[in-house]
Amino acid sequence: MAQLLTNNDKRTCYCAELSEKDIGKKVCVMGWAQRQRDLGGLIFIDLRDRSGIIQLAFDSDTEKAVFDDAFTVRAEFVLCAHGTVRARSSVNPNIPTGNIEIAVSELKILSAAQTPPFEIVENSKVNPELRLKHRYLDLRRPDMQGNIIARSKITKIARDYYAENGFMDIETPCLIKPSPEGARDYLVPSRVHPGRFYALPQSPQLYKQLLMVSGFDRYFQIARCFRDEDLRADRQPEFTQLDTEMSFASADEVMAVHEGFIKYLFKEFFGKELGYDFPKMPYREAMERYGSDKPDVRFGFELKNLSDILATCEFKVFAGAIADGGSVRGINVKGGARFTRKEIDSLTEYAKTYKAKGLAWLKIAENGEISSSYAKFLTDAENEAIKTAMEAENGDLILIVADKNKVVFDALGNLRCECAKRMGLLRADDFKFLWVTEFPLLEWSEEDERFYAMHHPFTSPMDEDMQYIESDPGRVRAKAYDIVLNGTELGGGSVRIHSEDIQKKMFELLGLTIEEANEKFGYLLEAFKYGVPPHAGLAFGLDRLVTLLLGLEDIRDVIAFPKVQNASELMSGAPGVADPKGLDELCIKVTAENE
Repeated sequence: MAQLLTNNDKRTCYCAELSEKDIGKKVCVMGWAQRQRDLGGLIFIDLRDRSGIIQLAFDSDTEKAVFDDAFTVRAEFVLCAHGTVRARSSVNPNIPTGNIEIAVSELKILSAAQTPPFEIVENSKVNPELRLKHRYLDLRRPDMQGNIIARSKITKIARDYYAENGFMDIETPCLIKPSPEGARDYLVPSRVHPGRFYALPQSPQLYKQLLMVSGFDRYFQIARCFRDEDLRADRQPEFTQLDTEMSFASADEVMAVHEGFIKYLFKEFFGKELGYDFPKMPYREAMERYGSDKPDVRFGFELKNLSDILATCEFKVFAGAIADGGSVRGINVKGGARFTRKEIDSLTEYAKTYKAKGLAWLKIAENGEISSSYAKFLTDAENEAIKTAMEAENGDLILIVADKNKVVFDALGNLRCECAKRMGLLRADDFKFLWVTEFPLLEWSEEDERFYAMHHPFTSPMDEDMQYIESDPGRVRAKAYDIVLNGTELGGGSVRIHSEDIQKKMFELLGLTIEEANEKFGYLLEAFKYGVPPHAGLAFGLDRLVTLLLGLEDIRDVIAFPKVQNASELMSGAPGVADPKGLDELCIKVTAENE
């Protein structure tokens, strides 16, 4: 039967806060039993709380009733223990408290526990679905607790930094007007307004811009955001942004403030100085060199354009791609000659997942022997020109893709990272930050035959590109910027449009009439009539930031209660079936049900 705490049962410290300097001190600790070891006349219990483990000791000096209670303890029992800290006779070098233990004088079993479905240990190899089904148990594991505690520390560091730099922490609404642009909204029906819906915010974008109109010139928020889109390893349907906005600030000023945050974070969290200014790389350069707008610059394998060399070659795979408006590009995987033919075939299949039709390759062994999938279709001069352009040496592997530029960039951009991964070149503790700037303002959809905003409709064009806004809008660059770490976009932002004329032109380019623009964004446009300051902002993905800083691969490991691939929560069973009465009140009829 569970025992109750009394006024005398006050925890004096966490388990792992104790050390040899506390020997002789009377303490009271509380937590979960990691395990109990019965050695006949001796019983030891490892007691665990969020700080770590301390050993509880019961021996011939322990009162019989206390000893008997210790005998009944099993894994995950919740305990309160009073006792005296003493030196351990058998040292455990694997835990910080391995030199001490608590000689228990009083023990209370606060809650018994059934045998859990998996052992509460670090680095569990248990099926992830089982862990998520019993997430409250999974979160007891030391590594998971460490992740969540680290996230809390990072969040506090962020609040401290932005407060010290004049930002005000202001909440924005979670029930907002639906917006048809961007990803799908999560819709919330209104009972008071039948047939009408709120949306959960995909970001606080419009509200933070309105805060700039309101005169709060530096805004900050740890904001919950929601997007009804397909999940990936670094995506969740609900996620957290570290969201900011600044008035009277240029793109360079915004980047400087947020680069300062990253450096402050590293100093406070890791005790490490980032002794370099983050390089700035234009979008076009990032695509040409790395095939990605979020390049991983921890290694080489940069893209080289071979189109000039191969435009008139007899090999139709290469020449045809160029003639169709595409290109032929390659990467030199230095040291890649170690890959076997089977492994190269595997890389070919990997490239096909990015819509490449195939992968041409040339391998130069350490002894200079050459094997290739394409060399026989080219002249000796063309083959030599490729090797020269690719700076090929003994031990290298040349990989080439010929297709439309988008396919070439996607395939080679991801292939270079895959090769680096297979070669063990990606160290999680090697942090390489950079800014990617000068993104295109618009992107053309072949399917819809119209332009879409690459960021959002309120991103400002670059001043020097305004001359192309009528004649060649696809050429216009944006005052947009992303901060990238090791091939992952950590955050992004832009200078916003604050000119009515430019905003109208932007809506026109997106195919919106004045009436449609007013229907979707009228409240913002109305506010802009009353004096809007130039403003800009940026939002970090907090979940991604913590994941990368901790060297983890799955974003779910830094979220207390995450969703799985189909956006459900295994523990609670969400989403669930709504009560019919509740649906009637909302004037909603369900026309399709899951089997």
